[in-house]
Amino acid sequence: MITHTPSWHDDEIAAVSELAADFFRREVVAHAERWDAQRHVGREVWRKAGELGLLLCSIPEEFGGGGGTIAHDLAVFEAQGYSGDFALGLSIHSGIVPHYINEYGSTDQKRTWLPAMAAGEVVGALGMTEPGTGSDLKNITTRAVRDGDHYVINGSKTFITNGSCADLIVLAVKTDPKAGAKGVSLILVDVRDCPGFAVGRVLDKVGQHGADTSELSFTDVRVPVDNLLGGQEGRGFGQMMAQLGQERLIIAAQSVGAMRRAVEETVRYTTERRAFGQSVFEFQNTAFELAECHTMAHTGRVFFDHCVEQHLRGELDATTAAMAKYWLTDRHCEVVDRCVQLHGGYGYMREYLIGRMYEDARVQRIYGGTNEIMKSIIARSMTEGTRGTLHSTPTSA
Repeated sequence: MITHTPSWHDDEIAAVSELAADFFRREVVAHAERWDAQRHVGREVWRKAGELGLLLCSIPEEFGGGGGTIAHDLAVFEAQGYSGDFALGLSIHSGIVPHYINEYGSTDQKRTWLPAMAAGEVVGALGMTEPGTGSDLKNITTRAVRDGDHYVINGSKTFITNGSCADLIVLAVKTDPKAGAKGVSLILVDVRDCPGFAVGRVLDKVGQHGADTSELSFTDVRVPVDNLLGGQEGRGFGQMMAQLGQERLIIAAQSVGAMRRAVEETVRYTTERRAFGQSVFEFQNTAFELAECHTMAHTGRVFFDHCVEQHLRGELDATTAAMAKYWLTDRHCEVVDRCVQLHGGYGYMREYLIGRMYEDARVQRIYGGTNEIMKSIIARSMTEGTRGTLHSTPTSA
């Protein structure tokens, strides 16, 4: 099979990738039945990831991180996709939440939270989506009302990754309900001892059964004003928009890894499986199907690598990030579906990795902004004639 070594994969990043692949194989995939049954990965796995240096790879060392670039984190996320198991909510904890804190937080906020997150002692979550808003973030209804030195928060969130296990939530709230997008703020909420905070259902999903995805509620939750992210109300919507591009690149990384694994698993299965006196791979239809899947996986990887290289230079624009998220997750679902077909009835069994990958793939086209939203972003850029460059931080440049 054709291999492609991207320019951003130096020896150090390649080593991180290998370390992450081994970690996911031993600590996550090997215990999938346990994580599926309890609907979350054990806290000891987070600590082991921290001990190996697989958390917050691109956060500065002075705040407990790995001191690398976002490329180090992306290597971990791609390895997670390749493992075929999305149970560990690493992308939010390691790729999203700490970057909000590192980019917009005060020095005290960084010193309080980032080292503990890098060690796996504190699990992070991002509280954006609400039951009635979905991708329409400017119209969230969770309120934070100033009361002296505290905000009083009321509202609910849903589809929250790491929700029931989280210690820290970066919470999107309305501090001025009449100001639309300019009334949105982000507040750090420590939920470890938090009267009024409650975890509702840990949601029963079609796939990713071992992933903690939960409903959360906030009833008169009091949070110090100092927990406001960015030091000024009304900045939250812009902060979220600036970080969403990197989130979409993370999702793309997982899809790239998953496509490669799906093709490899299916080549192995079809060469070993025999029918009518020959291997299944020797049938022309099988060979052609896998040739097409391999081509999609390979071209997707090349496009993804181009996006990473742009992002590392601070040049990745919102439209290209949307293209990466939409196109790669669509191809991810297509490749896995076709590989399931080539497994026959065994492909629909959860005891086979390809069956679990089929379940897990579908939501990639939904979270991080639905693929329909991605197409709207792309279409709008075609008539505007300009594409704004995504915000880039020193840790991802």
